[in-house]
Amino acid sequence: MDEPGIVIIGSGFAGIGMAIKLKAAGYHDFVILEKAADLGGTWRDNTYPGCACDVPSPMYSYSFDLNPGWSRMFSPQEEIWDYLRACGEKHGITPHFRYGKRVIALEYDDLDRRWAVTTDDGETLRTNAVVSGIGALRIPSFPEISGREVFAGAAFHSAEWDHSVDLTGKRVAVIGTGASAIQFVPRIAERAARLTVFQRTPPWIHPKPDFSFSPRAQRLMRLPGAARTVRNAIYWLLETRALGFTLDPKLMKASEQSALKHLERQIPDPELRERLTPDYTIGCKRILLSSDYYPALTRPNVSLVTDGIAEIREHSIVDAAGVEHEVDVIVYGTGFKVTEALQRQRIVGRDGLKIQDAWQDGIETYYGISTAGFPNLFFLLGPNTGLGHNSVVFMIESQVRYVMDCLRLLSKTQARAIDVKPGRQRAFNRRLRERLDPLVWNAGGCRSWYLDEHGVNRTLWPGFTFEYWARTRKMKPGAYELIY
Repeated sequence: MDEPGIVIIGSGFAGIGMAIKLKAAGYHDFVILEKAADLGGTWRDNTYPGCACDVPSPMYSYSFDLNPGWSRMFSPQEEIWDYLRACGEKHGITPHFRYGKRVIALEYDDLDRRWAVTTDDGETLRTNAVVSGIGALRIPSFPEISGREVFAGAAFHSAEWDHSVDLTGKRVAVIGTGASAIQFVPRIAERAARLTVFQRTPPWIHPKPDFSFSPRAQRLMRLPGAARTVRNAIYWLLETRALGFTLDPKLMKASEQSALKHLERQIPDPELRERLTPDYTIGCKRILLSSDYYPALTRPNVSLVTDGIAEIREHSIVDAAGVEHEVDVIVYGTGFKVTEALQRQRIVGRDGLKIQDAWQDGIETYYGISTAGFPNLFFLLGPNTGLGHNSVVFMIESQVRYVMDCLRLLSKTQARAIDVKPGRQRAFNRRLRERLDPLVWNAGGCRSWYLDEHGVNRTLWPGFTFEYWARTRKMKPGAYELIY
C-alpha cells in the first residue's frame, strides 16, 4: 500500500463525509481503513428486527446530498445503509477504501512529524494526518451478572444479532430497555412463545410520528428545492426540543406530560403503568420514540420484570425477588461502552504521551475534534458532540469543515503539524463544564451512559446545534501551535 497523506479510520457517516470533502477539495492521497468487509459503520452492523433511525429521514443525510426517495419519515436500517453506499459510489471515494483493516495503534513520530498507523494484520502506514471517525456506539456493553457465561442457550447482543437463531416458539428473555430494545421487542413479541423483558430503569417514551411517503409525496420531494425546504423545516422543529436541555430543566415539563399521556393511552393497567413510569427528570437519559413498544408489553405472552437480576443459570434467569424464569434465548439490549471506547485506544502522541495519561482526569478535547499533545489527529463525533435532540450528521458536517480548515492552514503555512494549545483546551472544557453541570443530565442524581465514571457528561453538546456550527465555522489559528 502506498504511503497516504491522510488516513481516515471508519466508514460510517463520519468517515464517508470526511472522504467526500477531501476528494472535492482536491486531496486524493488518502485512504479509509475499515475493519469490516463493507462500509456503513453502525448502519452495517445493527441488523436487529425493526432497526430504524429515530431522527426524521430528511435530516439524517448529508446536506450536500439529500435523498428525496426515503420510503418513510423514519428510515429503516437497510435504506440508510444503501444511502451510504450510494454516496460512496456517487462521489468517487470507493477506490480509497481498504477493507479488513482494523486499526490497533497510532503512534506519533516527533522527528518525522508523522503518524504510524498499525493494523491488526501487521501492516504499518506512515501518514501526515489521521481522522478518526470510529463513532461511539461500536463496542457492545454487557451487564455484570453472575452466571452469564454458564447459560446454555443462544445469547447475543442486539448489535451482533444472530440471525441463525429462530425465535419462533421460543422462550426469549430481553435484558435492557434502551433505544434498540424498544424497536426489536415488538417484533420478537409476535414470534416468541414467551417473552420476558427485564427492565432496570424505565425509559421516557414519546410517540413516534412515523409514516410512509406515498409515490406522490416522493415525486413532490424531487421538485427543485422541495427536499431542502422540508429538511430546513424539520431542522428548526428539532432545534426547539433543545430548549429544555440547554436552558432550564423546568422547560422539560411539557415534554414529560406528553410522555405520560402517551403511557396512559397505551397502558390501561395501572399496576403495569406504574412500573413503566420513570422516576427521574425527562431528558437526563435518552428520550425514546415508539408507538408499538407499550402495546407489545400488554400482549398475553409478554411479561415485564422490574426486580433486577440476581443470577443467570444454565436454562433460566433468577430475578432479585427469587423468581426463576425459564428461557431458551437471551438478547442483550444493554447499549454500548461509549466513553470507554475512546479511552481504550492505543494512541501515543508527542513525547510518548499516551492518550490514557492525557485523559487520566477524564476525556478532554477542543470542540470534540482536537486533543493537546496529539498533532494532526482529528476526531469526528468526539467527546461532547453527541446530541439528544437533533441529527448528529449535522454535527459531523461541522466537524469535517473544521478539519478541512486545519488542513488548509497546514498547506498555506507549510507547517508539518498542528496541535491545539493546552491552555485553550482547558479554557474550552472549563466553559463546557460550567454549562453542562446545571443542566438536565445531572438533575436529581440521574445516571446514564452520557456520564463517565466521575459523573461528568463527556458525551453530549450542551447547546443548540446552530451554536456549535457557528463556533466551528472557522477554525481559530491562534488556538493552535504550528509545528515545522
